[in-house]
Amino acid sequence: MSLPKGLAEEVSRNLVMVARLIDEDPEQAYAYSRIALRLASRVAAVREAAGFAAYATQKYSEALAEFRAAKRMTGSVELWPVMADCERGLGRPERALAMAGEPEVQKLDKAGQVEMRLVAAGARRDMGQLDAAIVTLQSPELASNSVQPWTARLRYAYADALLAAGREDEAREWFAKTVEADKDGAMDASDRLAELDGVEFVDALGGDEPDDIDADDAEDEDDEQDAAEVAAAERASDQAEYYDEDDEEYEPVERSADADADVDATDEIAVVEDEDEDDVQDRDKA
Repeated sequence: MSLPKGLAEEVSRNLVMVARLIDEDPEQAYAYSRIALRLASRVAAVREAAGFAAYATQKYSEALAEFRAAKRMTGSVELWPVMADCERGLGRPERALAMAGEPEVQKLDKAGQVEMRLVAAGARRDMGQLDAAIVTLQSPELASNSVQPWTARLRYAYADALLAAGREDEAREWFAKTVEADKDGAMDASDRLAELDGVEFVDALGGDEPDDIDADDAEDEDDEQDAAEVAAAERASDQAEYYDEDDEEYEPVERSADADADVDATDEIAVVEDEDEDDVQDRDKA
């Protein structure tokens, strides 16, 4: 709402593509997020989307910077857990643990607090503190029989930590509880459970079938189409205008040197001068 209509629509289209591609093709999602960021860097939603796109491509330093910017703009602490996880990604688990003890955690909703607990347990594991990670995950949310959006992830993390500590019987129990809570099958708890039980799955087909090949071809075509859309969006953004909050007026985006280089200065158009009528007649006679 803070942008002019035309610019707002352009930014919105890029954000939609970020959301659409971030799970299946994070690199393409990241490319779209950079376009949106170039057009509207002062919009908190753009900074947040850019942060998640960078996070999905493991660009943790960049993601953390974008999340911090979004937090400053909105004053909200909802990004606190993912900011702490970025610290883990940067190899600083001790900072993630420090963030888990900050007052911001108390301002999070229940889902955010559970997420923070998962990050803190992961940081403990990063530091080789398996028993501490297990204790960190033990909570009323873990013991509850009700299934919430975070239940499957919390149970899975607990089962995985138990298995890493060599407590296989308990891990098997919690992987089974994860399967019960994971209605969408988003996690591989059933595979982990089968592995613990010594069950092996064999591909009876033993190779790619025509349907698989067709699916691969279709995926390649989708990738080419996405790449073309990114290129088109970048060209459009070069012609777009952005809103400068300081000047409160539109300013055209500067034309890049690469764009000017597309025009070959050596290209010339051959011009044929008009011939005199006598010259034409002499040539015809010849």
